[in-house]
Amino acid sequence: MLSIGSNINEVRIDGSLKALSRDMSAFHEFGLSAAEITVHGLDAIRNGRLDRRRTADTRALLDDFPFRYSVHAPNSLNLMDQHNGGLHTDVLMASLEFSAEIGAEVMVYHPGRFLVEEEFGVRGPITLERAEEERLLELEATILQEAADKFPMVVIAMENARPYLHHSPYCYAELPGKLLAQVNRINRDNVRINLDFGHLHMAAKFYDLEEVAEVGAIAPLIAHCHVHDNFGNPVYHTEKQQTHQIPFGKGDSHMPVGWGDIPFRDLLARFICSYHGMLICELRGRYFEQTRESAESLAVILKELGAEQ
Repeated sequence: MLSIGSNINEVRIDGSLKALSRDMSAFHEFGLSAAEITVHGLDAIRNGRLDRRRTADTRALLDDFPFRYSVHAPNSLNLMDQHNGGLHTDVLMASLEFSAEIGAEVMVYHPGRFLVEEEFGVRGPITLERAEEERLLELEATILQEAADKFPMVVIAMENARPYLHHSPYCYAELPGKLLAQVNRINRDNVRINLDFGHLHMAAKFYDLEEVAEVGAIAPLIAHCHVHDNFGNPVYHTEKQQTHQIPFGKGDSHMPVGWGDIPFRDLLARFICSYHGMLICELRGRYFEQTRESAESLAVILKELGAEQ
């Protein structure tokens, strides 16, 4: 059975369990049935180590609500890191342990980046030799195989990435076909795909992809979904202010469903009848008041498609 939920925005809660409880109560009032917890929004991992007391307190709080749970690993986690790879592996393992401890079904992971956004301002676009790209892909795959084997109760959902003007392709997962190939390389039942509708829409425009066909190709491996809207127009990494981007239809807006031009019906139709996971309305904190609206708009589309909720 499908579950519609939303993300606990890490900026809104900013490490506060009281704020987490506030937003969880609001989700319950909105009629949601799932929530995605940002481990980095709770300060549950510090320097690669899990804070077990904070994790236990979080679990006790979450147990008071009737939700299915997923977890989002820290955005900066990069298993292709060339400077401090051991620490990134530690953060991955701590994120999975946190996920298991709170009873989350899924942990979302941003696939490895050849060049991380934090370095965009000091490095231009990079072009890797095929051998070096293959080495990094194999490095990530090996770590994820070990992690998947250690935490078989948690699905590691690898998320398709958004493109950036000037610096793409900074990440192989901008292209769903390459993400699919990496998941197949890892070859673990609990390593699958998190379909991010907003990122796909941007990649489709940037790389001239047919997004419905792209979803059809990855459909068998979709285990989790981030559902949010935009107009598909990528930006430079320096463009951060949402109020400046939205009038021009630019950026990874994370707006409520129906506010942009993503063809949700066509995309969902490719896999939703056999999908039993969560559909997380991953909205920016500025849209918290529209969470119920987004969930209801998504529910209307699902009903039209005959999907059971």
